[in-house]
Amino acid sequence: MGKRVNRSPLINNMQVKLMLLFFVFALVPLCSVGALAIRTAEGLILDMATNRIRHIAMDKAALLERWIYERKADLEVMAGSSILRSMDVGEITPYLELVRNKYQVYDQIAVAARNGDIICRSSRHAAELPRENRSTQAPVDELYMSDIRLSPNRNESYFLISAPLLGDAGDPRGAVSATVGTGTILSVVLQVSLGKTGECYLVDRNGTFLAHKEPERILHENIAQLESFKNIFNTQKARITYIDYRGIEVIGASTMVGGTDWALVVEQDSEEAFRPVAQLRRTIVLVILLSVLGALVSAWLLSRYLATPIRRLSEAANSLAEGDFQRINIETTERHDEVGLLYRAFGKMARQLQDRQQRLEERVTRREAELKESDVRLKATQQAAARSQQLASLGQLAAGVAHEIRTPLTSLKMFLQSIESEMEIASEFGEDFQVAMGQIQRMEATINRFLDFARPQTPVFTQVSVADLIEDSLLVVGPRAKQQETVVTTRIADSLPSIRGDRKQLEEALLNLLVNGLEALSLRGELSVSAVHEIDPGKTAGRDFIRIDVTDTGPGIAKETIPCLFDPFFTTKATGTGLGLSIVYATLRRHGGSVAVESGVGQGATFSLFIPVEFEGMLEEDGKDTDR
Repeated sequence: MGKRVNRSPLINNMQVKLMLLFFVFALVPLCSVGALAIRTAEGLILDMATNRIRHIAMDKAALLERWIYERKADLEVMAGSSILRSMDVGEITPYLELVRNKYQVYDQIAVAARNGDIICRSSRHAAELPRENRSTQAPVDELYMSDIRLSPNRNESYFLISAPLLGDAGDPRGAVSATVGTGTILSVVLQVSLGKTGECYLVDRNGTFLAHKEPERILHENIAQLESFKNIFNTQKARITYIDYRGIEVIGASTMVGGTDWALVVEQDSEEAFRPVAQLRRTIVLVILLSVLGALVSAWLLSRYLATPIRRLSEAANSLAEGDFQRINIETTERHDEVGLLYRAFGKMARQLQDRQQRLEERVTRREAELKESDVRLKATQQAAARSQQLASLGQLAAGVAHEIRTPLTSLKMFLQSIESEMEIASEFGEDFQVAMGQIQRMEATINRFLDFARPQTPVFTQVSVADLIEDSLLVVGPRAKQQETVVTTRIADSLPSIRGDRKQLEEALLNLLVNGLEALSLRGELSVSAVHEIDPGKTAGRDFIRIDVTDTGPGIAKETIPCLFDPFFTTKATGTGLGLSIVYATLRRHGGSVAVESGVGQGATFSLFIPVEFEGMLEEDGKDTDR
């Protein structure tokens, strides 16, 4: 009971403090920042919109001024044309049509004589434009631009530009004039991209619309008595926002067009410009409401402020006593009272115990992994030793058997040869005699292979030409290739370096591969031999080597068979000994090289010999290289 009495005032006191702190340090600054953000946003948006509109107004005014200057320059260029100065109607008419169609800005181009009579005219809307004499509009002897006028038959305003036509002596002979509709100015110059309500228009100093997106206002409506007119032509201090001719508050800017009494005005509705501010205001109000709701929820959660951490410490202590570190979940805390100190002390103790147990488990796991790895290596070593012993015993047995068979076989061969040379054999026994001699030679060749595998000769290293090595090997297998109609192709790279090796052993290895390739082919197959100079760190530790590929188009080799190809006595042929590829492998190892195979069922086979260009030592014959 005493503990409960002591705890309740503390909890109630902390509740009051936290609620007051929350409202003072969270809601009050939030409201202040929100109000400041709204005012700042309004000022920034107003400045941005004003600067943008001012820049657009200045750019459009400069663009319009330059555009008018270009039109005057067009008239001066036309006035300097020899065609117009000739005053020949037949030549002038197509020239005016060509100019009007090319520039696409002139509604009408006309040439007038000195007395003002129109002698030639090219018009897009000839029936709608006025046909006034030039003399009633402007002087003939100077460049001239009229005020903006309203077309009598079209709801559009236009202005006229003219230039004098001078004779050879400089005397005025007439004038060329062109009318330009303000619709062209609106589409080419005054088109603005300023939201949905942005617009650009022209007024004169009297407040009359000269160019506007609504044609019915042009030269019919005057804004001289409105606030917008006073703001446009007030040179003292123009307001940023004002009421326009529609009675709507806008943000606007204006500038005079050089060389004219026109004012170019750019405006945008304030409501559209300040729309982001209204959205920001709604967002801030929503945030404040959510903050008040959060304060109410925080008051409810405050009652658990002390009970929750103590309960978590109790649960963690029970898990620690049971040795279950997975259930211990002590979060870090920034509190500096007794509960915070207890949290940190308990967390430190739990982490130390957990780290110690993890180190012990890792040590046990490491030892177990090392023992397993040692066991695997021991088993692999035992298997390799047993295999080596078996191969050594098999080699000794094969060598002994071969030696015992070779001596009587040689005697038998010599006896048969002496019989053939000293006695005449009957014709009916001649074929049998040749068969017997062939079988004896075959047995002798097999015995020699056994002996070569069991007691390989030490290679005698000399400089060997790769091209000559391939050519001599192909000469040996050439007759058999012709017999089975096999196409033999060679691709030997130019300037191949010579290699250091035993020519006899390398030639025997290459012959083994060529013979295997021919045995794998049926009639009309293809056997190809290629040689290139390469560098392959994976094969020869970064040294140069010669790669010789022997490729056949035979039935190919199964993937599961490839790792066993170089094992002694492994063969897939009914009459093979399984020593050919083993001898090839051993020969390449003695030369510091390797053998690789690429094949698949129905894909043919490629045997690749990797022979170092420079090699002095000998390699141990330990593993087989059958990389694909």
